Amino acid sequence: MSNRKMITAALPYANGPVHIGHLAGVYIPADVYARFQRRSGKDVAFICGSDEHGIPITIRAKKEGVTPQDIVDKYHEVIKKSFSDLGISFDEYSRTTSVNHRKTSQDFFKVLYEKGKFTEEMSEQYFDEQANEFLADRYIVGTCPNCGNENAYGDQCEKCGSTLSPSELINPKSMLSGNVPILKETKNWYLPLNEYEDFLNKWIIEGHKDDWKPNVYGQVKSWLTDGLKPRAMTRDLNWGVPVPLPNAEGKVLYVWFDAPIGYISFTKEWAEKNGKDWKDYWQSENSDLVHFIGKDNIVFHCIIFPAMMKAHGDYKMPKNVPAFEFLNLENDKISTSRNWAVWAHEYVEEFPGQQDVLRYALLSSAPETKDNNFTWKDFQTKNNSELVNKFGNFINRVISFTNKNFEGKVPNGTLDEESKTAIKTGIEKVSYHLEKYEFRNALNSFMELVDYGNLYLQNAEPWKTIKNDPNEAGQSMFVGAQIAAVVAQLCEPFMPFTAEKLFGYFNIEKKNWEELQNSEIQIETGHKIEEAPLLFTKIEDNVIEAQIQKLENTKQSNKKTNSNANPMKEEIQFDDFTKIDLRTATIIEAEKVEKADKLLKLTVDTGVDVRTVVSGIAESFTAEEVIGKQVMILLNLAPRKIRGIESQGMLLLTTKPDGKLSFVTPDDSNVENGIEIG
Repeated sequence: MSNRKMITAALPYANGPVHIGHLAGVYIPADVYARFQRRSGKDVAFICGSDEHGIPITIRAKKEGVTPQDIVDKYHEVIKKSFSDLGISFDEYSRTTSVNHRKTSQDFFKVLYEKGKFTEEMSEQYFDEQANEFLADRYIVGTCPNCGNENAYGDQCEKCGSTLSPSELINPKSMLSGNVPILKETKNWYLPLNEYEDFLNKWIIEGHKDDWKPNVYGQVKSWLTDGLKPRAMTRDLNWGVPVPLPNAEGKVLYVWFDAPIGYISFTKEWAEKNGKDWKDYWQSENSDLVHFIGKDNIVFHCIIFPAMMKAHGDYKMPKNVPAFEFLNLENDKISTSRNWAVWAHEYVEEFPGQQDVLRYALLSSAPETKDNNFTWKDFQTKNNSELVNKFGNFINRVISFTNKNFEGKVPNGTLDEESKTAIKTGIEKVSYHLEKYEFRNALNSFMELVDYGNLYLQNAEPWKTIKNDPNEAGQSMFVGAQIAAVVAQLCEPFMPFTAEKLFGYFNIEKKNWEELQNSEIQIETGHKIEEAPLLFTKIEDNVIEAQIQKLENTKQSNKKTNSNANPMKEEIQFDDFTKIDLRTATIIEAEKVEKADKLLKLTVDTGVDVRTVVSGIAESFTAEEVIGKQVMILLNLAPRKIRGIESQGMLLLTTKPDGKLSFVTPDDSNVENGIEIG
């Protein structure tokens, strides 16, 4: 096994924040693995950065009426902060708009070009005549030929997962203008992937059948069975890394050519800062390259990028590509366009100090082998039942009892054989599962040791034996302290913020994995344990209900036919509605209210009587304009004084798009005053 671990996490598009689907499917598992490998004594480079050249960037920029650079500058910082806030321990988090990345990706392209690895081909590509632009794959939408989805993109159908080309779409349309695009001839540089089929078959199909995840292996095998085709590595766009050739004006590198090279360019940045040689991580046999990605990126990391590196000639292939499936939210697919997501930065704001609760919840339902589901109720249960009642309860028992009965010092005792075995097994099982990228199993093994600690104390009952046999109680708490110390060490990859607290409570240092495995006694007799607050706190129902309501509001907003319409107010009963007395009426007099810019004093004939109404409409109407206006009035609204004037009712108005008010009036202008509405 190699001493170095070159660990990458898929580059997030800098066109919006990251959500729990991203965290569960890539970043938290990658972070757990990186932390574990560091603790195992490996030389780790954990690298990521913002992908700032994708078509989603330009689409977002057009929607917001700003430049692509504005978009990436904004979201790069949002994403970077979210990762930091959630304890994602990247050694380097950079961006693909950096000068270093531009040079690295252009140099990579030039090596392939000079080696004759590209073919220059003229092809017909879709062109939007109104926008006067060639259309990148993501700027073309149409019907998927495989599943019939009418909103498939020119490179992929997100409904069925099929990889497409624009020419395969049925009824293609431009996302820029909505028009049907025309085909226009253009030249681009292609990488003939078909020439790498034998290499890919030998490397993956023959070499990794038993150690790669079935979903990754199966998808790659399917691609290779169908046969690979040349793929354009350049695009006709005005946003991206310029193609470094003299005859390539107006062309940029294909985003899936330049983005994975970001792993290399970012490693260069990190290595330069830390006095290391980046080639040791990318070109040495004593280095394992591991890509953490979502399942929609398998083809790029297992077919295209390896073919690029093989064509270059200086790079070694990935040892593993542990791709995860998708995480759903409340039984519905997470969708950024529908705002159906739990956003990382919002979670940090709304659940301060509870980053590890989210890490735990997402790891325990990580979509490792199939799509999984996140619900707020399950999140609450995991916190209250597992973290508070099990993990937190065990730690609290050890700390509080030791401080109450033994002056906060570990009492004298020995470690019994059963506890030795439980501790040793716990460490070994966590290690075994993490090496195999089985994060749920690793977390379960960790919690099994917590359960053992709780059961041990429950059976030993030191709170009873302390009365008659303090030595026996001390023996029990000695064992409890050893288990708790190991639990503190093991939880660090999963819950780093919690581990940091525990290291402080128990006055211990973080150990590497080998030292942990070889240390039978973790805390010596007489070692000081600090008094400490509860490790986790219960999450109340009202907190969870607020999150569920937030999603419900999103669902209702997605149903809107008018995006400017405010959400529906609180539901009322039919009996409440029958109490409302709406009538037709006519304004017969109007005047401005002194020292009140927004108020008019109106005299209104309601058919029932003539009454005074004070209304805040002066910024939309003059007093002269409203005289003679037929209106609708809420007649039985309790009177109230406004600027010393008693107002007896409320007029019905709406707000127009320009912010001005408009009266709700009867369709028939000859309706008599006092007619009931309902």
